[in-house]
Amino acid sequence: MCTLEKRGNVFFLTLTGDDEHCLNPTFISSIRSALSEVKSQSIPGSVLITSAQGKYFSNGFDLKWAKSASDGSPSKTIDLLLNMVDLFKLLVVDLVSLPMPTIAAITGHACAAGLVLAISHDYVLMRRDRGVLYMSELDIGITLPDYFIAMMRSKIGKPEARRDILLRGVKVKAEEAVAMGLVGSAHDDGESVLEAAVSMGEDLAKKKWDGEVYSEIRKSLYPELCEVLGLTTKDVANPRF
Repeated sequence: MCTLEKRGNVFFLTLTGDDEHCLNPTFISSIRSALSEVKSQSIPGSVLITSAQGKYFSNGFDLKWAKSASDGSPSKTIDLLLNMVDLFKLLVVDLVSLPMPTIAAITGHACAAGLVLAISHDYVLMRRDRGVLYMSELDIGITLPDYFIAMMRSKIGKPEARRDILLRGVKVKAEEAVAMGLVGSAHDDGESVLEAAVSMGEDLAKKKWDGEVYSEIRKSLYPELCEVLGLTTKDVANPRF
């Protein structure tokens, strides 16, 4: 479901498996387990880069699994979807509280919860030759969890961009995503977006920032999101002088 590799101080989390990388309980658990390992091995200067193999970064919650596991019962399907929403919230908590800089290298489509997964990272880079960002909930007829909305409000500064993403269901390509403030930079293809992520990661690793201090400053930057996620902040002082 995912692989974890470490090169120097940079951790590489790669989503593997089927092409869409849909988020079901098993996949969410796999990613959380990898993040737990990253956290346990973190030292000053650690950095996380998340990418994915194939056409998608992630196509959101695994609705096909939910329908199959519920034997076609609409009420049971909804219950399984709500359970995935709760489980995914814990994954978002893991990322928002991870004691190191985080980078998402979007090498394919990132849709619905897959887009939320991407922007849960500190930095988001995207390829311009293929892939879109898309919140599909309006089109498929479901509302968004409160922490999805808090994430959008925290990470997308332009109200008109949030409106178009959530209330028009626009499919956003890389250059548009940069202009909207969804991603930080656009790159020619999958290889170049990964190269840019590695370059950024190596530069950040050189800072050798204290991970606990970094995490607390990140949390204080997004008070609305952290309140919805149930994360609290604390004062930390580990001066290097």
